[in-house]
Amino acid sequence: MGYIGALIIGLILGLTGGGGSILTVPILVYVLGFNPITATAYSLFIVGTTSAFGATQNFFKGMVDLKKGFLFAVPSFIAVYLTRRYLVPKLPDVIFSVSGFSITKEFFLMVLFAIIMLFAALSMLKKKRFNATPSVKNESKPLFIVQTFGVGILIGLVGAGGGFLIIPSLVFFAKLSMRKAVATSLFIIALNSLIGFTGDIQTLEIDWYFLLTFTSLSVIGIFIGIYLNKFLNEAQLKKGFGYFVLLMALFILTKEFFGL
Repeated sequence: MGYIGALIIGLILGLTGGGGSILTVPILVYVLGFNPITATAYSLFIVGTTSAFGATQNFFKGMVDLKKGFLFAVPSFIAVYLTRRYLVPKLPDVIFSVSGFSITKEFFLMVLFAIIMLFAALSMLKKKRFNATPSVKNESKPLFIVQTFGVGILIGLVGAGGGFLIIPSLVFFAKLSMRKAVATSLFIIALNSLIGFTGDIQTLEIDWYFLLTFTSLSVIGIFIGIYLNKFLNEAQLKKGFGYFVLLMALFILTKEFFGL
């Protein structure tokens, strides 16, 4: 089941430009039995490597906006690295306790992951239309950079590539079309995830055999997804992406709170 999931992770990344980590973390935690700290670290490598292959293919098709990609990626990957290297290892095993109920680090990270997914899904499913006006204006760039740094911290905490956060930002703030946002997000995800993972190498023991095997299957999936992507229109991609993220968020919250 886990290795079938690896193929599906790549497929979803190829189709939507994000969502791979949304599936990666639950598969590693609930199917393969990794603890959330290790799972979020492995997720960064799996999604980052898979996205790098997808971004390369999209770049040669002229679909990756490098200028906007770097504008988003640089502050976010700095934040991801700092979060994985220094913040996550410093989180206490028990965040706090209330009336005998303890909020553990693992529970906190999984619930935070689901809540972020929930808000991202709702933002993508809104009916409001956004016109394709020029990109981020100069006066808004400092605010955009601060926002992306904050996104990087969230990505680092939950071990996600961040496509479910990056794509709405590229569509709403950078004014990219959905198809270009999908392609550019793979480039950003690759940088964010692989640089963030270097912070985990210094603090965790890595099972490279498992990680490379799982990632190889995911890479196969992304090539299939990119091929299928051209048969879907932008409205279908946006709507499908939003509903997928919403369902996964509800699944994780149900699993964490009720243990179902």
